[in-house]
Amino acid sequence: MSGMLAGKTVLVTGASRGIGRATAVALHREGAHVVLHYGNDKDSAQATADRLGERVKLVQGDLRDPVERKRVWSEAAEWRGGVDVLVNNAGAWLASELDDDATWEQGWQANYELNLMAPADLCRVAILGFRKLGGGIIVNVTSRSAHRGDDAEHLAYGAAKGGLLALTKGIARGYAKENILAYAVAPGWVATDISAHISPDDPMLAGLPLGEVTPPEDVAEVITFLASGRSRHTTGATIDITGADYVR
Repeated sequence: MSGMLAGKTVLVTGASRGIGRATAVALHREGAHVVLHYGNDKDSAQATADRLGERVKLVQGDLRDPVERKRVWSEAAEWRGGVDVLVNNAGAWLASELDDDATWEQGWQANYELNLMAPADLCRVAILGFRKLGGGIIVNVTSRSAHRGDDAEHLAYGAAKGGLLALTKGIARGYAKENILAYAVAPGWVATDISAHISPDDPMLAGLPLGEVTPPEDVAEVITFLASGRSRHTTGATIDITGADYVR
């Protein structure tokens, strides 16, 4: 099999739809053996696996559960004797409205577990596994919210994604000498389930420089290139994918 990732094993979390699914497709096209993680949507994950055919393994797991995180990694690593690349894509845009104590606390806890601790725990076990292989690559999907903050109802989401961005930089700096590379991608609005309600004539689209929400395939192509390791000295960098809607 030819391609930038021929022979590599890649774990993609949240691969049943959206950015995760598009990334799995792109990685597979480039020759990777892809572990498709999913939470609850087994039908969509299976449909993606059926579409790709060979070189695919499905792994289910609730990443809000620390025990499940380790199991997901273990199953992925056992498939082919190790994982070469981790793509931390799973996450959710969870509200944390401040007007109600319970909603505020639940929102912060939920964002902390799913959008920060889950990828952090997976990064940890990935690094431990990469050491045995002589190196590896982590690509963390953050958000433009990591840079600019999110809206008033999603403060915890922006904080969690900001934490994930800082984690990525720390890993890149701390483990480069062990040939462990870490990158972040920070999408803006992407055409996933979150933005499915946006109609073609929505005024918001008129304010976007390209006049459209970012296709998940655009994000997937960047992730796939970073996963290839072809630009080692880009480690620690964050690639913004916003269609110039947010420019730093």
